[in-house]
Amino acid sequence: MYRIGFSEDIHQVKEGRKLYLGGLYFEGENGLNGHSDADVVLHSVSEAILGALALGDLGDYFPDNDPKYKDISSELLVKEVVSLMEKEGYEVNNLDIQIGALRPKLSDKKLKMREVVARLVKTNVNNVSIKAMSFNKVGPIGKGEAIKSSCVVLLKKK
Repeated sequence: MYRIGFSEDIHQVKEGRKLYLGGLYFEGENGLNGHSDADVVLHSVSEAILGALALGDLGDYFPDNDPKYKDISSELLVKEVVSLMEKEGYEVNNLDIQIGALRPKLSDKKLKMREVVARLVKTNVNNVSIKAMSFNKVGPIGKGEAIKSSCVVLLKKK
């Protein structure tokens, strides 16, 4: 039995916040506005898994009006979602992630991000694809005002 999930997440760039993408910290870059650490990559991964299992979205589990989730690491969100996935008897077959960002340049960070995501979702790094695009200066992403991540996940029954 297989299940497919898809999710997108987008956050505005905000001066004075730390930037986390795919579980990596990008020193010297402006971060993203959000209740948690606003890691759009890990948010899209989490919600794609939840969607594949028809278990709702991140807001159902980690509401943005709950102060205990303020500035929470998105790695903790992924771990909780993976726990729910395992309780349902599934595991990740593969993930395909696309990140839209003018900055930072991600080419030299994609492998490390793949390794972090693979560790978090308990799969082999070869089952995680990460692609980056700049949006060619079009819209808020292309102008550096926001960062977006999309994720498709294929889950398989254990």
